[in-house]
Amino acid sequence: MALIRPLEENEIDPDLLEFVQFFKGTLGVIPNSVRTMARRPAVAKAFTDLNMAVMQCEGEVTPEFKRIIGYVTSYVSGCRYCQAHTVLASARFGSTDERLNDVWNFADSPHFTAAEKAALGFAHAAAMVPNAVTDEIGEELRKHWHEDDIVEIMAVIALFGYLNRWNDSMGSALEELPIEAGEKYLGGTDWEVGKHQ
Repeated sequence: MALIRPLEENEIDPDLLEFVQFFKGTLGVIPNSVRTMARRPAVAKAFTDLNMAVMQCEGEVTPEFKRIIGYVTSYVSGCRYCQAHTVLASARFGSTDERLNDVWNFADSPHFTAAEKAALGFAHAAAMVPNAVTDEIGEELRKHWHEDDIVEIMAVIALFGYLNRWNDSMGSALEELPIEAGEKYLGGTDWEVGKHQ
C-alpha cells in the first residue's frame, strides 16, 4: 500500500503535468512515483529533468540497454516497482523477449555481449550495499567502454538508486502496463507485485 497517495492528473500543476507527459513515451503512463513527487512540483520537475539527462544517449549506450542497466540495479536493490518499469521500458525501446527473459541471469546468457556483461556486472556491484565495485570490475568495464559511456552507465545506476529507495520506501503502486511486463518477463525470478499494489 502506498505511503502517500499519488496525485490524479487533474490535481497536478498544469505546467508540471505538461512537462511530465515525457514519461508516457517511455512507459505509456505517468508513473505513480512522479505523481507522488508532484506534491512538490520542484522535486518532480528536477527529477524529470535528471531522468531526461541521464536517459539521453550520446555514445554507445543505447536507450534499450540503459533500461536493462536500470533493471539490474533495481534487481539488486530489491525494488519490484522499478524492475517492472525497466523491463517495460526496455521492451518499448526494442529489447527482445530473449534478453528480457534472461536479464536477471545476464552473466550466463548468450543474449548479452561481453561489453554488456561488463556493464551489467558493474551495475550489479555498484547497486550492492555496501558497494562491491572492485578494481577488477572497473578494469573489465574500461576494456569495453569509453570513459564517457561509463559516465552514462554510472548515471543510470545512480538514478535508479534514487528511484529504488523512493519507490520501495513509499510503496508506490504499480500501474497496469508495468505489472503486465513484470508478469511476462520476470517469471524466472522471485518478482511479484508485493507491496506495490
